[in-house]
Amino acid sequence: MRRVLLSTAALVYAGLAGQPVQADETCQSPYMAKITGEEEFVYVWTLGVEGIGDGQDKVVTIDVRKDSPTFGKVIDADSVGGRGEAHHGGLTDDRRYFWVAGLADSKIHIFDVATNPANPKLVKTIDDFVEKSGGVVGAHGAYALPGRMLIPGLSNKNHDGRTGLVEYTNDGQYITTHWLPTAENTQGAAVEKVADGYGYDARVLPRKNVMLTSSFTGFSNYMRPLGEVIKDEEAMKHFGQTMVLWDFHARTPKKVFNVPGAPLEIRWAWGPYNNYAFTSTALTSKLWLVYEDADDDWKAEAVADVGDPAKLPVPVDISLSADDRTLFVDSFMDGMTRVFDVSDPHRPKQIYERKVGGQVNMVSQSWDGKRLYYTSSLLSNWDKAGTDGAQFLKAYTWDGMELAPRFEVDFMREGLGRPHMMSFGSSKLYAS
Repeated sequence: MRRVLLSTAALVYAGLAGQPVQADETCQSPYMAKITGEEEFVYVWTLGVEGIGDGQDKVVTIDVRKDSPTFGKVIDADSVGGRGEAHHGGLTDDRRYFWVAGLADSKIHIFDVATNPANPKLVKTIDDFVEKSGGVVGAHGAYALPGRMLIPGLSNKNHDGRTGLVEYTNDGQYITTHWLPTAENTQGAAVEKVADGYGYDARVLPRKNVMLTSSFTGFSNYMRPLGEVIKDEEAMKHFGQTMVLWDFHARTPKKVFNVPGAPLEIRWAWGPYNNYAFTSTALTSKLWLVYEDADDDWKAEAVADVGDPAKLPVPVDISLSADDRTLFVDSFMDGMTRVFDVSDPHRPKQIYERKVGGQVNMVSQSWDGKRLYYTSSLLSNWDKAGTDGAQFLKAYTWDGMELAPRFEVDFMREGLGRPHMMSFGSSKLYAS
């Protein structure tokens, strides 16, 4: 698999603020080559459902070319041979391969999206992740580094939340594992309150040589029905309450922040002088800001509520616009997407909201900020039942004031399953 040199990736990242932004999902790694023009395809990593279609996890391709006769339609679906709780994934730095992972079986499936972007093909499955990593369980997505993929874990062989970050080459060869700091082994990190060792997301700000990780919960919780977990007082004690700031080049933890309530997705600002990132906490319904202050010290603080925290909206995915001014925040339980003006990152202000469905999870935003895509599924045992549990991808346009429906795909009616994570593709990336 072709690799992109660090210098090229760094130039792409550094130039974002000074050049007209183009279409691409803003949650992706800064080391990736970006799409020019509008996205042509949306790749959806989808949970299989017993009795629905072939019942397998799969990558579903949706055509979003404006003038295509199959615009807004499913044009391809490639299954992986079983159900492993499809969750997150990511593209390699050269955008030629789409890595997707399962939380239940810890398998990683690698799809070629470059040879024919309209028809991805499964080319490799990594089925020894737990063994090679030294016991990390719950492979959670894949994040592009120069010539490498970083795989955050959610759990371990004991099925609690302590876990690690695992690195692979772009062609799927194991490199190393970095365990998150714990109270027993802080690895030299300064600890604000507790080092719980839990993991979830991992994101890098290259020019500051820092990486942030967030924390969720272990296998014993995320594989149980949500109703059972909520009623289990002991289980509710076992959710992450930390974010870790790392020296990225050394891969060593520097500081463990106290961020209670399960901080999930991390989104770094893109501007060349904006040294901060946002996350949301699922259990406390707050937006948090991690930032470097005037004394070059990194801090974390809660800066806004998401909806009414007393009603437990459960914020999940977030998407920061390429100009760092607008943050989209999805909340699972009430099916809402909320838009915040974050021009002043310390004082976010909600400017818009819309109910997307009975439940909503992931949101992907184009670089030009004109198109938003939403999917519905969180976890197979946590999704709602009945009409509130409808499984969809919904596309909207955004004019800076409101979302307007563009198209919708009903994944159950199509016999596909529960749509989760999205990534974008374009044939123009590979044109000679």
